Amino acid sequence: MSCNWGTELWDQFDNLEKHTSWGIDFLERYTKFVKERADIELSYAKQIRNLSKKYHPKRSREEESRYTWCLAFAETLRQLNEVAVQKEELAENLNTQIVCELARYTQEFKAERKTHFQDGRRAQQHIESSWKQLESSKRRFERDCKEAERAQHVSDRIDLESKTDGEKRCSLKARHTAQQKQQAAEESRKDYVTSLNQFNQDQHQHYHTLIPVIYQRIQDMEERRLDRICDAMRLSAEAERKVLPVVSGCLDAMMDAAESIQPRMDTRQVVEVYKSGFDPPGDIEFEDYSATMRRSISESSYLDNRAEGRRHGRKLWPFLRKNKLLTLLSSPRQPPPPPPTSPSPGGVAGSPQSPPPFSREPITQRLNDLMTSGSRTRKQCLRSLKRGLSLKLGSGPADCRHLPPEQRRKKLQSRVNNISQEIQREREQRDALLKMREVYEQSPQMGDASSLEPRLEEVKKSLNRLEEELRRNQIWLSEVDSSLSDSSSRRQSGRFGFNSQATTPGSSSLKQLDNRSPASRESPDGSYTEDHSAELHFKSRSSEFDDDFDDEEPLPSIGTCKSLYPFQGQNEGTLSMVEGEVLSVVEEDKGDGWTRVRRNLEEEGYVPTSYIKVFLDSSAKGFVQSSRLV
Repeated sequence: MSCNWGTELWDQFDNLEKHTSWGIDFLERYTKFVKERADIELSYAKQIRNLSKKYHPKRSREEESRYTWCLAFAETLRQLNEVAVQKEELAENLNTQIVCELARYTQEFKAERKTHFQDGRRAQQHIESSWKQLESSKRRFERDCKEAERAQHVSDRIDLESKTDGEKRCSLKARHTAQQKQQAAEESRKDYVTSLNQFNQDQHQHYHTLIPVIYQRIQDMEERRLDRICDAMRLSAEAERKVLPVVSGCLDAMMDAAESIQPRMDTRQVVEVYKSGFDPPGDIEFEDYSATMRRSISESSYLDNRAEGRRHGRKLWPFLRKNKLLTLLSSPRQPPPPPPTSPSPGGVAGSPQSPPPFSREPITQRLNDLMTSGSRTRKQCLRSLKRGLSLKLGSGPADCRHLPPEQRRKKLQSRVNNISQEIQREREQRDALLKMREVYEQSPQMGDASSLEPRLEEVKKSLNRLEEELRRNQIWLSEVDSSLSDSSSRRQSGRFGFNSQATTPGSSSLKQLDNRSPASRESPDGSYTEDHSAELHFKSRSSEFDDDFDDEEPLPSIGTCKSLYPFQGQNEGTLSMVEGEVLSVVEEDKGDGWTRVRRNLEEEGYVPTSYIKVFLDSSAKGFVQSSRLV
C-alpha cells in the first residue's frame, strides 16, 4: 500500500515537525547507546587482559612446562587473551563503523530537515498572505456596496420630495453621489474577484504542488533515517558475529586444553622429577646394651664405648637440606689450590712470567668484605657471597656426584644434549668459514682468506674443548646408568627374597647385626645430625638465607679479559680456560689473587689474576674505586 505524506498529511505540518524532531532525538540516543556499548566492550577486554596477565607466570619455570595441568592453564590464559583481542576489535568496529558515521549523518539530517521545513513555512506564509489580501478586498467590496445602496436610497427619497428649484438641485447632487458610490462598489467587486481568483490559484498550487513536494522530501528524509538506523543495527550485529567464530575457537581451544590434562602422566612426571634412585633404608640393627651390665669396665673402656655409642646413636636424615653458610664456615673444605708454577708448556718455574701462588680463599675474602663494608656495598658483598656459595657448594663437583643417582643421570643427560647442540653449531660455523675461505681463495677480490684463520683456529679450539667435555660427561653418564641398573637388579632380588621368606622383626634385626655397620645408615652425602631441634634451626636459617636471593638477577659484566696461559680448574669454584680465550669479568680481584669471570652467560668461576689480562670498562672502574673507598 503506497502512501504519500503530501496528499495524506497535507494539513499536519506541525505534527510532522514534531515527529522528525523526535527522530533526531532517537538517532542521537542510539548513537550514544552504541558508543557506551563499545566502551563496555573495551573495558571488558582490558579487564580480561589484565586478569590473564596477572595469573600468567612472570617467568617460565621448568616445573610448569612438565605438567599437563600447568600447560592447560597456560593455554587457557592465552585463549582468554585472544578473547580480549577480539573484544577490542569489536569495540573498534563499533566506534569507526557506527558511532562516527551516525554522528556525521545526524548533523546532515538536521541541516536537511531545517531546509525542508523552511520551505514549508515560506509556502504557508505565502498562502496566508494571499488569504489576507482576499479578505481585505472582500471587506472593501462589502463596504462599498452598502454605501452605494444607502446613497441610492437617499437620492430616491429626495426625488420624491423635491418640488422647488432648491430641492431639485439637492436631488441632482444626491443622484450624482449615488452614481459615484456605485462606481466605487463596481471597482471593489472587480478587486474582490481578482483577489479571489488569485487566492484560489495560490491555494491550489499550495495544496497540490508545493506542499506535496515538500512533504515528499521530508518523507524521503525520514525513510533514509530509518534505513541508516537499520544499517547501524545490522552492522552492530555483523561486527559481533564476525568475532564470534574466533571467540568460539578460543572456547574450543580451552575445552581441548582441559581435555589434555592427563593425571596419570602428571603423577609419573612427579616420579621422574623427584626420584632419587637411592635404596630404601633397611631394618634398624639391634644394639645389645645388656652385655655392658654383666662385665666390669675400666674408665677408658667406658669412655670409648660412650663415644662409640654416641656415634652409633646419631639420627639419620637422608633428605635433609644442608645449610650452605654453616657448611662453608664449619666444613674442612680447602680453598682452590694455586695454579701450577709453569702454566704455559714452555714455562719455567720461578720465571717472571710465572704467576705466584695464592694463599687466601675467595669466599673468605667475601666474608671479610661483608663484615667490614658499609651499607652501600653490603648488598653487593651479599650477592658476591651467595654466588661464591653457589660456585663452591651449590653447583657441586663437575660430575654431579653430589646429586641423587636419578637426578644426577638427568643432569648429565641434559648437559650431554646441550653440549651436542653447541658442537653442532660450532661445526656449522666451521663449515661456513671453510666455504668462505674457499670462495676468497678462488676470488681474492671478494676478501682476504688469511683474515679467517684466527676465527677458524678459535672455532677449532672451541670444538676440541666441547668434544672433550662431551666425552667426559658421556663417561659419567654411562657410570650412572650402570650403577642404576645394578641398583634396580638388587632391589628386585631383595623384593623377591623378602616375599619368599617370613621372619619376625627381631630375628631379622639380629641376623643383620653382624653384617651392617653404623656407616651404612649414613645419608648419600654423608650428613648426620645429633640434635633434631638444632638441625631444624639450621634448616630454617638456610631457607631464610636462600629466600633473600631467589629473585637475584645475574651480576653485570664490568669488563673483559684475555687468558695469557691455559688453566685447568680442577677444584670447585674455579673455571678452566685455554690460552687466548676471551671471558667476561664479573668481579675484580679483591686482593687474594683470584678474579671471577663468566663464559657464555652459563659458566662462572674464579681464575688466577696473573693468568689473565683485564680490560675494565670506564664506568666499571669508577664504581669499583667508589666501592673500595666505602
